[in-house]
Amino acid sequence: MQGRLFLTIISAWLIIVNFSIAQQWDGYFFYSQKGSSTAYLLDTNGNVFHQWNLSNAPRTTYSAYLLEGGSIIRACTNQGNILKGGGMTGRIHKADWNGNTIWDYVYSSTTYCLHHDICPLPNGNVLMISYDVKSPTDATAAGCSKNIEIWSEKIIEVKPTGLNSGEIIWEWKVWDHLCQNVDPSKSNYVSSVSDHPELININYKANKDWLHMNGLDYNEELDQIAFSSHNFNEIYVIDHSTTIEEAAGHSGGKSGKGGDILYRWGNPGAYGQSGNAVFKVVHDAHWVPNGSPKAGYLVAFNNNGVSSSKSSVDMIYPPYDGFKYKKISGSQFEPLTYEYRHPCNGHSSNESNSVQLPNGNMVVNISLAGFIYEVDSKGAMIWSRQLKSGGPGQSASTSHIYKHSKCYVQGTIAPKPSISLMGDELQSSYGIKYQWFLNGEPINGATSENYKPTRNGRYYVQIHNEMGCESYLSDYYLISHLTSSVLENSDELFVVTQITDGTYEISSSWQDFQNFKYQVTDIIGNALLFGSNDKIINLSNYATGIYLLSIITNNSIYTKKLIVNK
Repeated sequence: MQGRLFLTIISAWLIIVNFSIAQQWDGYFFYSQKGSSTAYLLDTNGNVFHQWNLSNAPRTTYSAYLLEGGSIIRACTNQGNILKGGGMTGRIHKADWNGNTIWDYVYSSTTYCLHHDICPLPNGNVLMISYDVKSPTDATAAGCSKNIEIWSEKIIEVKPTGLNSGEIIWEWKVWDHLCQNVDPSKSNYVSSVSDHPELININYKANKDWLHMNGLDYNEELDQIAFSSHNFNEIYVIDHSTTIEEAAGHSGGKSGKGGDILYRWGNPGAYGQSGNAVFKVVHDAHWVPNGSPKAGYLVAFNNNGVSSSKSSVDMIYPPYDGFKYKKISGSQFEPLTYEYRHPCNGHSSNESNSVQLPNGNMVVNISLAGFIYEVDSKGAMIWSRQLKSGGPGQSASTSHIYKHSKCYVQGTIAPKPSISLMGDELQSSYGIKYQWFLNGEPINGATSENYKPTRNGRYYVQIHNEMGCESYLSDYYLISHLTSSVLENSDELFVVTQITDGTYEISSSWQDFQNFKYQVTDIIGNALLFGSNDKIINLSNYATGIYLLSIITNNSIYTKKLIVNK
């Protein structure tokens, strides 16, 4: 059903267009308008399911999150901030379902102030971005070529300890991980910045509001943090498993790298490497969560990605290597460019976000335009809303919007299941319904209590309880003993089996399998291999990364993704 509806909500007009219930992921949209003390849950019909009226609370400045069970937490304006700048918050406010304040935390002074995004953690703590002011003397001592005050950055983890108090139990500072090739007398001097991508070059775009961090996300499985930098046009990954002392150094944690940068992507020029800058103003760095197609991909909102008048959502699959990331010496971090791009239906020169859903849909928020929409896995728009101002002091935009299941909102998520090995099969703990996942992505047809693995990798299971509510995914069960792994579903026309790292065998039930052509390209379309009727494809001489194999018959082209790990 498509149509146009009009809905008035106390402080906002929502113009509803291109509406299609059948294709939407069933759930509720959550957002809090900037400059407002109100937050909303909309159902899939566009009706207000719930509204938080926080008349005595601070106004939302940047992000707001719905927590399981119905409480919300927001990055808010603190009227006493001494530091002034874009995205400045200084205050975190948490309220229950009825709008009662349950935490109101201020972190603001002459030398630090919260700004932009926050990230609620599974343990109830909150990650926060804060400016970390350094004097001209500090900057010169660190090898900066300019005698200027620098607003560096830090990430703190705060544990609520009272209505208005919190304890910083972990922190990471950019200032502990600097390098420069200007002044050999300084301890952070390196002869080549490009040889040290794990460090931040203090002389790259040195300015007062320097990196201007914004998006913030946490990966529980890796125990790592992702964040984005507006001014550097990069996204970064750091280790969260460190102690505070290790986070200030270069060793320790699951990665063994301490607080050094584990991975960075989007602008190789920021660490002295050649290559094109993909990001042109970046926000909203985050991982696609387990349980969704493209699980494990890193995503960011590329504000001027397509052009100065059209934004994009860009995704990459990082070169994972346990708790580290592979990198070829003397080159940029791979991949060389984005692996998936959604050209947005609109443009925002600042802020904005996206959310990847379990059914392959994606929610996109064009923040400054006040436009939110949902697309299916093919990029077709199936739902949209235009936010309009509701009066003085009201903003027509929201920095972030999210979508959650009914069970998440109600707090009736099923307990996390466990996996055991019974013979050659994996077995889930009890549930009413089951769904198995490999490396975070759902396995088609794997909906029984037991599952026999056919590929090496990390297996998860999700269950549903008697109320029909899903669980979080289980902890993974690692399968690594299989000698070959099928990369695609065996019920397809062609099956590609990995024999060794970089070597693949093509097989098929097709009776005319003796007559076909193939081509292998890299992710940006450069042709690498051509051939006809070869059953073995050898990519062992190629770098770690993702490649596309196209099998060409008289009538069709079949494409498979090949992942080379070395």
